[in-house]
Amino acid sequence: MSKYGVTHRLATAYHPQTSGQVKISNRGLKHILERTVGERHASWSEKLEDSLWAFRTAYKTPIGCTTYKLVYGKSCHLPIELEHKAYWALKHVNFDLKTAGDHQKLQLNELNELRDQAYDNSLIYKEKTKKLHDSKIKNHVFNVGDQVLLFNSRLKIFSGKLKTYWSGPFTITQVFPYGTIELSQPEGPNFKVNGHRVKHYFREDIPQLVVLDLQTFPMDK
Repeated sequence: MSKYGVTHRLATAYHPQTSGQVKISNRGLKHILERTVGERHASWSEKLEDSLWAFRTAYKTPIGCTTYKLVYGKSCHLPIELEHKAYWALKHVNFDLKTAGDHQKLQLNELNELRDQAYDNSLIYKEKTKKLHDSKIKNHVFNVGDQVLLFNSRLKIFSGKLKTYWSGPFTITQVFPYGTIELSQPEGPNFKVNGHRVKHYFREDIPQLVVLDLQTFPMDK
């Protein structure tokens, strides 16, 4: 692979951030399973269908409706409600194909409008979340020669809750526009990282010695 200039990178198994939407959905489903399974952790597969039903019929703030309604265009009903309303629906249509066809077209139009509204709601929610996130970010000023610690997200895959995720210290050799900085290390080439992943190093901050895997960072040629 190196012969053709191809850099090998791990996929979503070790980099969940590349599949953020799936991770968020799985997290919500996991919380439901934790509450329904209780102490019988091995029986999670027996409760999966009920958990999926609860997840799909729960109101989602980002889209402004349930995922069930987003797919089928109506709220989910219990089996007893379906049985009660089934005869009424047939009687209302009266087996008239034209009436049934017009009603179906109306439902499809309403479903498209619902999905467009859900898309707009998701954009508004993301914008609000971004503003809240950006308001909590401190604007750090880095200069050439400063010593910093680097946040290494790969360390999260190892056990040890009290283990530090910060490695270093490294020295800043160059500061680029839009928050990118170049770091140097005692043994190895320089590499570039996003400024949000580093913090100033002080003598009191003594991180655990960690050997970086430089394959995760773009290297200067």
